[in-house]
Amino acid sequence: MASASPPVASTQPTLPSGPAVLKTVPYAFILPEILCGTWVWILIAATSVSFPLLQGWVMYVSLSSCLISLLLLISYLFGFHKNSENWKVLDSLYHGATAILYMSAAVLQANATIRSELGPNSPLYYQLNSAASFFAFITTFLYILHAFSIYYQ
Repeated sequence: MASASPPVASTQPTLPSGPAVLKTVPYAFILPEILCGTWVWILIAATSVSFPLLQGWVMYVSLSSCLISLLLLISYLFGFHKNSENWKVLDSLYHGATAILYMSAAVLQANATIRSELGPNSPLYYQLNSAASFFAFITTFLYILHAFSIYYQ
């Protein structure tokens, strides 16, 4: 009588694809990252970019991060990763680097907010810049959460 050994389950977690991406941490952070980053860009654009040297960098970071995150989300939704471990490394490196860039952008946006307090269009631009600073720091936090949660997964 031959003994059959039970099949060994894989210890590596599979990467989600399709709608499961939106329900799985850390991949569920991608959509809020895109939405909050879009709000940063819209709110700064509404101020007519009062401080081009400061806010130009913020707009560049927010727009490029939104587009790259959107491409990453689409690739996860359509399953282009084919459950490769390299995608985890790529995802972690991208979100870690973007968190650093977004932190610099959020600090510059906070500086622009302080400067806009005494400007000619003071109340409106100050409020828009304050909201943009808030969303920039929230987006930074989301990118940090994503980078660390995929690292510790």
